[in-house]
Amino acid sequence: MSEPESKTVSPEASLAAMLQEVIQTETEVHEDDDGGDDYDAESTQEIKADVCTATDMLLQEGNIMELNKDQRYQYDMNQQGSESNQTLSSSDVGSSTATVKILLMPERHMITVAFTIGLTILDLKKHFSFELRVPSDIIQITLDEKSVDDDQTLMDIGVQPHGMIQFEMSSLDPENYPMRPVKPQQEYNMPDVITVRVQTDTDSYQDVVVEIERATRGKAFLGGYRHKVTKAEYHHAAVQTMPKKRPERSVEMFSRDTQTVELKNQDQQCSKNASTQMTKIGCYVSNMEDKLITPGTYITAGEYHSKRLRAVITLQSYVRRWLAKCFTESLRQAKEQHLAWLENERKRKKEEKEQQIRDEYHRRMNPESKADFDLLYNALKKWRMEEVERINVTLSGAERKAALCALLEQETQFISSIERNKMAAGTRNQDKAIQAFLNKCAEPKKWRAFDGKVTQMDTQFTIRAKELRDLYRSITQAQFTKDERLDVLLTLKHTIKEHKCKLTQDIVDLTDREVDLLMRGVKKSNLEGLRKRIATLFLQYIKTPAFNPQVSKFLQVPQDPADLKKNIYLCRGCNEYQSSTDFALKTNASAVGLCRRCMDLDNEARRREDFSLYKNILRCLRESEAECSPEAKITYLLQEQDLRYLVDVLWGAQSALSGWKDLHDLLLVRWEKHLDWSPWNCILLMKDEADAHLKLENIEKAYDVVVIRNVKQKHALARKYFSQIPAMAEWLHDAEIQPAALSNLLVSKPITKETK
Repeated sequence: MSEPESKTVSPEASLAAMLQEVIQTETEVHEDDDGGDDYDAESTQEIKADVCTATDMLLQEGNIMELNKDQRYQYDMNQQGSESNQTLSSSDVGSSTATVKILLMPERHMITVAFTIGLTILDLKKHFSFELRVPSDIIQITLDEKSVDDDQTLMDIGVQPHGMIQFEMSSLDPENYPMRPVKPQQEYNMPDVITVRVQTDTDSYQDVVVEIERATRGKAFLGGYRHKVTKAEYHHAAVQTMPKKRPERSVEMFSRDTQTVELKNQDQQCSKNASTQMTKIGCYVSNMEDKLITPGTYITAGEYHSKRLRAVITLQSYVRRWLAKCFTESLRQAKEQHLAWLENERKRKKEEKEQQIRDEYHRRMNPESKADFDLLYNALKKWRMEEVERINVTLSGAERKAALCALLEQETQFISSIERNKMAAGTRNQDKAIQAFLNKCAEPKKWRAFDGKVTQMDTQFTIRAKELRDLYRSITQAQFTKDERLDVLLTLKHTIKEHKCKLTQDIVDLTDREVDLLMRGVKKSNLEGLRKRIATLFLQYIKTPAFNPQVSKFLQVPQDPADLKKNIYLCRGCNEYQSSTDFALKTNASAVGLCRRCMDLDNEARRREDFSLYKNILRCLRESEAECSPEAKITYLLQEQDLRYLVDVLWGAQSALSGWKDLHDLLLVRWEKHLDWSPWNCILLMKDEADAHLKLENIEKAYDVVVIRNVKQKHALARKYFSQIPAMAEWLHDAEIQPAALSNLLVSKPITKETK
């Protein structure tokens, strides 16, 4: 075939002709299996076209002739056909690509991809397994209704380089893994492969398969222009080719700008020549503005330095005076602040003492708790001992016996008055305890979230408990009118009728009786006993778990009879079986003795001791240790009796430094602050002394040797006493103190003399 004639045209005409070419792209989405485009795949050549912008083409006008030569050469290659095809190696053919069309069954959706013909059908399955989210062993690929093996490649099937083939893909388990096409991204609809129709001659066209490379970078804005008539904006297109990467070098390079110092330009005054002019022949210079300078007294170097020294001494004297005035002023202010602080502390201690006396007086006049009555009995004991001592000193004989009898009668009256107040306080405390019990049962469930907010939730049991609590409050209310009382009784009757038993029947009978008496006009004072019976029975109704399930969590008596056999002991005083929590045990106790009620009764009758001060010391000790070391356990093992032994016996109920004996102002703190508190690592001090002691860094330098040895001796006695407690065995490093160790605690050691 002869070569077609080429016409010589100008670069501008060639450029205009190339800009008029139209590239038609078609996205192949087939609903019917028509076989696709029919063209000879063997004679198809790979045409590599660069889409150039107007700016690039203007810059490349000099290369138009070479482009025409390449087109003519391509035209010759297309005309020669298979005879002029170049021979490709097997490796080049295997790395070539082909267009693969996949028809998804049974929905018959078409997917077109570019695939290397050297890969197997299994690789194709793995690719679509990732795209379609379907396991590869479930996918079945067929060609002309025949299954294709996984180990076959596209070359084995007969696909040529840059050719096209169509498969059918279906699922072996369509119920669990159906074949659904992947939805394309809405913001970018360009397919992976497009077909471009290129005009090779005047009447001949050729379809070429072009793979689309996804750009990973954004195109730069190169400006543009606006049409003056239509006002349409046109932007210059960016170059589509990827930028070249700089070759990586083994040697690390640095920029010169980062290695040099910053240079600056600065103007300076240049030297200026000057000259003088004097009067001479032919030149007159006026002397009207001249000055007469007379030389002064000559000063030597020694005189100059002595003058400077005198000036320096003068300045130093003034500065030192100013510094001395500032120092004395600071001392004066410090003294005033110290005196003001001492005055404030004196007033504070006085106010605290007065408040303490007022609180103690209020507790004695209006006793409410057990500690208040212990305080009364302890005061009664002290008063009796003072009166007995006075009678024994002043009287004798029959007069003494008569005075003791009168004292006994007066003590009996005091005890009777205390017991009456105790019964009244017990009634008030019982009502408060019942209300607190009902509130605890009706309280909603609470928990704290990760953000610190507290969430509350009401359950059906808490709602039931809340209704019964409100009804109990209405029953015990005494300020209701007749009609309101009848409404409350009617509500109570309807509430308890849900359960039929002897208890509910008794409440209904008593309710009907009160309604009948109210209708007859009976006074309220005559109905107090009946109303108390109704309130008591209804409280028993509330405490029954069958009627109020929420109350089962707060009852002291277990509902399971088998639990009654656990932790139950016999009290030797009242001969009754009590729970283990009803016994107050010492840390060194080996057997269960009296219960709390019997111990309180014995204390009121004979010893009449007040443990409120020791409880206060123990509470302050536990709070301070909880802040220093939350994992401390020894302070929670000690009881009031153990602390009383530690304070009264070991430390003598007085401060180890000042000898202050008021227990309201004394605290037990650590002896060595870097160790946990224990009976063998403590000291009894006043509050101010305790604060100063905890600030010490070195105890050996702060205290005298005699004080340190006295404290160590008390620690040894405490270790020996508390070593008998099994619960403290793990905190004791040396349970038994050797005599040699005790000898080091003596203030003065005996001197041994040799005897002849």
